[in-house]
Amino acid sequence: MVEPLVVRPQGLYCPAGDFYIDPRGRVERALVTHAHSDHARPGHANYLVSETCLPLLKLRLGQEITAEGLPYGEIRRIGGAQVSFHPAGHILGSAQVRVEVGGRVWVVSGDYKPQPDRSCEAFELVKCDVFVSECTFGLPVYQWKEEGIIHQEINQWWSDNAQAGRPSLLFAYSLGKAQRVLRGLDPSIGPVFAHGAVHPFLPVYESSGVRFPKVQKPREGDGDWAGAMIVAPPAVEDAGWTRRFKGAQRGFASGWMAVRGARRRRNLDRGFVLSDHADWAGLLGVIEGTGAEEIKLTHGDGEPLARYLGERGIQASMLGGAPLRTEEE
Repeated sequence: MVEPLVVRPQGLYCPAGDFYIDPRGRVERALVTHAHSDHARPGHANYLVSETCLPLLKLRLGQEITAEGLPYGEIRRIGGAQVSFHPAGHILGSAQVRVEVGGRVWVVSGDYKPQPDRSCEAFELVKCDVFVSECTFGLPVYQWKEEGIIHQEINQWWSDNAQAGRPSLLFAYSLGKAQRVLRGLDPSIGPVFAHGAVHPFLPVYESSGVRFPKVQKPREGDGDWAGAMIVAPPAVEDAGWTRRFKGAQRGFASGWMAVRGARRRRNLDRGFVLSDHADWAGLLGVIEGTGAEEIKLTHGDGEPLARYLGERGIQASMLGGAPLRTEEE
């Protein structure tokens, strides 16, 4: 049996269509699942992404790249392959890539999240023969609460800090997580600020119907931050940029906050378990729902999940042998 996709050093390759999915290195034709830097890499000659992802990809890689956006669900024939993009629920514009060759169907999920998220398109379950699944949080300890509950926790923390005259400094990745956090903030508590790395993506989200409170850029010389919420990427967590916010309470929004000790190691006052990836139950539900006869795992330490699936009669293994690590959670 000839499979639609094979593993090459650059990543997953489709011989029938002569393209790669989320490749490394430099290739002629790249199909990219979403605009995070560990999936959307510079240097490829041509990019094909979901229609919603296209402006985000160009913000990340440059307006001059050769790239095309394909509406969700629209089938494109590339050589001897039929491909289509389907919502992954990870961040705005994120997609699963369905590849069909000779009646055999693979779905490459990229990163995905079946839980509801008001900042991006809802996940779509796609039936297939082989499903390439991330497993970033592939252990039973990872079980997410509803998004609304976490937003309530963040707003209560912010409100308590504001009443005490302190600013709230919340770290969240600049693309995806920051917008999800901003979407759930209650602007009646106080002013909202965001690091400059967050702002370029906001108009793209707003053009897709995602509404935010008024979000300002912190300005040099401003001295009174009492009661403010400041959203910033983790890259500036220990940088001089944060020193202006005297007396700030420091929080972090990430699925990793579910791990005991993660907050303490980062010297945080509060951790919020808000992830843009599937939790344990989400992974199992999607994997079983695809009806796939074989599961290829990536972006995590998938051996425990592979063993669990094997015990349930589902063939599963790590894609290409070595696990990959996700850069942006």
